[in-house]
Amino acid sequence: MRILFIVSSRLGDAVIASGAIDRIRKAHANARLTVACGAASAGLFSRMPSLERLIVFEKLAFDRHWLSLWSRLVRDHWHLIVDFRGSFLSFALRAQHRIIVYGGRRSGRRYEQIGEACGFDSAPLPVVWTDTADQARAENLLPAGAAVLGLGPTANWEGKIWPSEYFVGLAKRLDFQRIAIFGGPGEIEHSRAMPVIKNLPGAIDLVGQLSIPEAAACLERCAMFVGNDSGLMHLAAAAGVPTLGLFGRSRAAEYAPAGRLARSVVAPGPPGEAPMEGLTVDEVAAAAEELLHHTGHV
Repeated sequence: MRILFIVSSRLGDAVIASGAIDRIRKAHANARLTVACGAASAGLFSRMPSLERLIVFEKLAFDRHWLSLWSRLVRDHWHLIVDFRGSFLSFALRAQHRIIVYGGRRSGRRYEQIGEACGFDSAPLPVVWTDTADQARAENLLPAGAAVLGLGPTANWEGKIWPSEYFVGLAKRLDFQRIAIFGGPGEIEHSRAMPVIKNLPGAIDLVGQLSIPEAAACLERCAMFVGNDSGLMHLAAAAGVPTLGLFGRSRAAEYAPAGRLARSVVAPGPPGEAPMEGLTVDEVAAAAEELLHHTGHV
């Protein structure tokens, strides 16, 4: 039995879909699984049990990436195709069953929309998959000891980013003995994180240094994660870390972090238009302290 998952290239969207993927995987314990996704989200699935193939494809002009992907999948007969991108490709492949998850602005949390599309009575929360090597790397970088505050001061566009000086003020306010700064690969990510790193002497700089499973393992060792709306924010929530997501111009009603210990704070103003600068350190600190009290860390 073969199952194909066609997943978003964006890490955050892929994490949001991970709970549904894991439930389907567990319901078909003997299935051979293929995941097709972009490079930015591929690492999320590298440790997934029963994974037979991980196909990485990137966008090409004139939608030629779909033709390229079709040529790699057309020879197989699929028991089930789950298409989280709502593409036409699913109908151009042989399959006994198809689940098509469409995007667009809809009411309700995105992970709940996915659960509904998959026919689940209750939407599964996102998950992460790691192995012993990832856990060992995380233990080396963040050894046991004083509690760690994880910060995610980057995002894929400026309108999602809380000012760096606010992150610095929050960290000093929460007064953790150890702080770890998370961010994705590339010069842009590191340049966005650098003002926070420079103004928090002793902070552990993990920006661009971790694979996705290693980042998940490191996040699991944090007492709390506070970050902008980003793939790392969703990864932290999926890892079970007390997670506080910061929102302004992005849609918290749909994309707030989904996890047992996840919360969000939204800047004041019209939905989708509120500037992140309007979200004060006082507001975020109060929400963070409430979450810490709820989880028993303070």
